[in-house]
Amino acid sequence: MKKLLLFIALLGIVACKNEPKTLDNNKQDIAVSHFKYAKGFHIASNKNFKVLTIKNPWPKSEKSFKYALIPRENLATLTLNRNEFDGIITTPVEKIVVTSTTHIPALELLEVEQTLVGFPGTDYVSSKKTRALIDGEKIRELGKNEGINTEVLLELQPEVVVGFGIDGNNKTFETIKKSGIPVMYNGDWVETSPLAKAEWIKFFGALFNKTAKADSIFNTIEKNYNQAKQLASKVKRTPTVLSGALHKDVWYLPSGTSPEAQLLKDANVNYLWQDTAAEGSLALSFEAVFTKAKNADIWLSPSYYNSLENLKKANEHYTQFDAFKNKNIYSFVNITGPTGGVTYYEKGTARPDLVLKDIIKVCHPNVLPNYQTHFFKPLP
Repeated sequence: MKKLLLFIALLGIVACKNEPKTLDNNKQDIAVSHFKYAKGFHIASNKNFKVLTIKNPWPKSEKSFKYALIPRENLATLTLNRNEFDGIITTPVEKIVVTSTTHIPALELLEVEQTLVGFPGTDYVSSKKTRALIDGEKIRELGKNEGINTEVLLELQPEVVVGFGIDGNNKTFETIKKSGIPVMYNGDWVETSPLAKAEWIKFFGALFNKTAKADSIFNTIEKNYNQAKQLASKVKRTPTVLSGALHKDVWYLPSGTSPEAQLLKDANVNYLWQDTAAEGSLALSFEAVFTKAKNADIWLSPSYYNSLENLKKANEHYTQFDAFKNKNIYSFVNITGPTGGVTYYEKGTARPDLVLKDIIKVCHPNVLPNYQTHFFKPLP
């Protein structure tokens, strides 16, 4: 009888070992990663899987999104309650679709750009490495961002789609989710500082099991940024700076609490609207801007205008600014890829250290004497 009971007990032990484990996330968490600058996501890790939570995917969002990231080798032994998550993703991801050019530099920095199988609006991509994949038909065109070609996307069968939400109402994303493909909302654009936006490389690091590499890359960017900021802080003369331009009789320019204003502050310039506080851009009349900025030393980012002549044709009043008269207007719109994609819109978010150095070079030319700007050039 004892031998029979022992045999039954051993059978029970073997059965338990072979049975998939259902894990209680609340009990299994052993570490939560909160980040130095980024506020929009955090990662909870246990020995079997990670939970990535997006807390602020769009302005005034009232919903968080929770995703389980399961290492490929743990798939056979884990059973999760799918109702607890907005998506369950196997890592490292082998096939991905991203929907913003700002996501592409993270893939390239992590050396996983070959996993990108589709993108909406491939002409906007300026990077040489990713353009080579597009030209080699390794990355499919998915149409427009607001209306992704779901037929092509479903044919590609990516393991995850990384999107961004303006207000949470995206019918295309709902269709994709219903097909069984997880959609992750990337909220880097909602962050309020340049380094916070750049820190979202750690979001992609988690998807590709490259956390250490993502940390190392960001640490280098942060170090370069702070070193440039320190150099600029020693400059005694701070030039006055104007930004933006008119759009349908309204002049849009960064508020003093925006990431763009933070860059100008860290470059040690006198941005004329640095003391304002508002969500999004300031919307002012021409008269209000002209009164304050007529004598501004430098004019940065005058909307999409790519030459002084085009600026003049758009509005003769622009020529009344000292910055126009002195040809001290700088923009990033003329640095593009072979199909017209503006490099700044792709790489600027991921590399705020380069953006800061560009602004310092423009506003304090002697601080970085051997530096060549990556994005900002004088308007011809």
